[in-house]
Amino acid sequence: MACPGSLPCYASPVKLSVKSDYAMRAVLDLARAHPSGEVQRVEDIAGRHGIPPNYLVQILLELKARGLVRSVRGKEGGYRLAKPPAEITFGDVLRGIHGEVFATPALSNGKCPPELHRAWSRLKTAAENASDAVNFQQLVEEGAEKERMFYI
Repeated sequence: MACPGSLPCYASPVKLSVKSDYAMRAVLDLARAHPSGEVQRVEDIAGRHGIPPNYLVQILLELKARGLVRSVRGKEGGYRLAKPPAEITFGDVLRGIHGEVFATPALSNGKCPPELHRAWSRLKTAAENASDAVNFQQLVEEGAEKERMFYI
């Protein structure tokens, strides 16, 4: 891999999974529909966001198990949020999909030097705090504001 100047090259940055991105898209979609109480069909959510429907079902089932979404059976069935968008954070969704917001083997490795362990712990706390500070009501409002400004 060629790198500019004398900068070190790295294989890849820290990344979140595509699964977490799809989960965020689905929850945002459900958050937008929350005020109307309308149930959203998997096929519709998947189509709007380019998510494979079968994969989305798996994601929604995980979020349902964590109490973030509810399913409605029947011909007119689908999914809706289990609680208001203001009560669901980015961190909730990440934990729903991955179990944790941030994980590193260093935190459970007894051979990790204490100063590094403390630094990793601070990074974990910062990531958790940042992800818990963003809720889906904020995102819905932010999207609506941009839409209003577009039409001005």
